[in-house]
Amino acid sequence: MTKQLQLKLPPLGPNLVGATGGSGTRVVTRILRSRGMYLGKNLNESEDAMYFKGYFDDWIDPFISRTCFSDSSEIEGEMIHDLEARLSKHLEDFQAEEHQPWGWKNCRNMYLLPFFHRMCPQMKFLHIIRDGRDMAYSKNQNQLLQYNSLFLSAMEQEQWCSPVQSIALWSRINLWVAEYGEKNMPGQYLRIRFEDLCTAPVATIGHIFEFFGLQGNAQEIARDEVSPPDSIGRWRNEDMPTLELLHQVGVTALRKFGYGITAEFQQQDNKENKLSFYPPSNSVPELLEFPERLQNIHSQLKKSRDWLALIRTNLNSSSGG
Repeated sequence: MTKQLQLKLPPLGPNLVGATGGSGTRVVTRILRSRGMYLGKNLNESEDAMYFKGYFDDWIDPFISRTCFSDSSEIEGEMIHDLEARLSKHLEDFQAEEHQPWGWKNCRNMYLLPFFHRMCPQMKFLHIIRDGRDMAYSKNQNQLLQYNSLFLSAMEQEQWCSPVQSIALWSRINLWVAEYGEKNMPGQYLRIRFEDLCTAPVATIGHIFEFFGLQGNAQEIARDEVSPPDSIGRWRNEDMPTLELLHQVGVTALRKFGYGITAEFQQQDNKENKLSFYPPSNSVPELLEFPERLQNIHSQLKKSRDWLALIRTNLNSSSGG
């Protein structure tokens, strides 16, 4: 039997915001707070809800690696109990007004999305995407440092430089979250691109308001809150050999999320290569059913479909209890 939260939660929530670190979640959080959404009082400079920091530190690794859902209801019970305790702290200063939505922002929300959705079936999730090529050259590589072993093989960690590892993680976690949200959360999952927030802020803010049921003058808020950074497109100044490998690893996700592949990199789609698209075999038990390594994979799309099929199995099992 699937366990559930025993804590009674306020209506109109939770509403969660998640992304790869450095994707623009801070400005979105400011926009949501300006329209009355309660996102907590104990926040850091990035607007992260700090009561949940330790939760992500403790539970992302076992959740992704599947060890806590292999055959241990006791560990799952601890995960639920810990979430209830942190929700209680997060909400203790919440004086809910009529029709006031609530939630929290933490980029790492997306790593636990299936679990949060199972515990809170009414939740909504705002998934923010930023061009993985720019993210590969960001100074913020905290998620890569913490979770590279969950999503990259030992060979990939050893042989790939940091930008290539970064776009591999960006591709795999964002495809995973998009797959889950699109399939399992109709009407409760919205994905926006940071670049669209910068180039079409009024329309993008309007989509966010409609999704969360908020009211406000999107034009005024865009003027006050949105300022496109100079770092958009920074990847174009990097060396070509690294960029070629970057596109080979990230092409499926780049196309999925609407990031154009320029002519000099389109040839990468047709190159036969030995890049692995799979996470390490010890991160998901189902991977052990496959040969130790697949040596020749003829297209990035084929690699993506295989990996997503495996991750879909895991998501279905975790969402189904």
